[in-house]
Amino acid sequence: MITIESMMLIDKNALQEESKKLSKDDIPRIVEWLSLKDNDIRYQALLLLQNRSIFFDDVYPHWDILRSKLKSDNSYQRSIGLMLIAENARWDTERRMEDTIDEYLGLLNDEKPITIRQCIQSLDKIVTYKPELNNKVAAALISFDFMAVKETMRKSILLDILNNLLIIRKNLRKDDIERFILNTLSGEILDKKSKKRIEELL
Repeated sequence: MITIESMMLIDKNALQEESKKLSKDDIPRIVEWLSLKDNDIRYQALLLLQNRSIFFDDVYPHWDILRSKLKSDNSYQRSIGLMLIAENARWDTERRMEDTIDEYLGLLNDEKPITIRQCIQSLDKIVTYKPELNNKVAAALISFDFMAVKETMRKSILLDILNNLLIIRKNLRKDDIERFILNTLSGEILDKKSKKRIEELL
């Protein structure tokens, strides 16, 4: 049985292997630790559950707890919720993502830029495992308001958005996606090196 003390002793490089050794009874306990006030404990619990979710579906039954975090007053909790939901999209046999996606995409307008970025970065798992949601996700990404975030973050957020759109366009070719990509390549947010990389991926 895992304890907070034994969890905190796990080296970051060993998290993936240690996550495989957890018992199913450990999972509810670690999910509870996500709500503790200690940032170090919360972060280690998040990393352990993220790694566990790559190999096993036993974090998925806690979907409703993770979903409730999307509406938390605490931005750290919102980030925890969105990252673990995205990681568990691969196990979503009950189609819960369809019911959750609007709340999830609502975090594109979060008050915290870091939460917005984590939301966009995590979408790559959703668009990979839930292609039926690609139309909705693409529409939300294309209409993202760059003026709402600091100028220093616009390039990194745009690259994250393009990464998702490039995954989506493998299954879904739409004029508005193509237009958005072309506009960014002629726009001023990306530098020449970034534009060249995107062009190579097209």
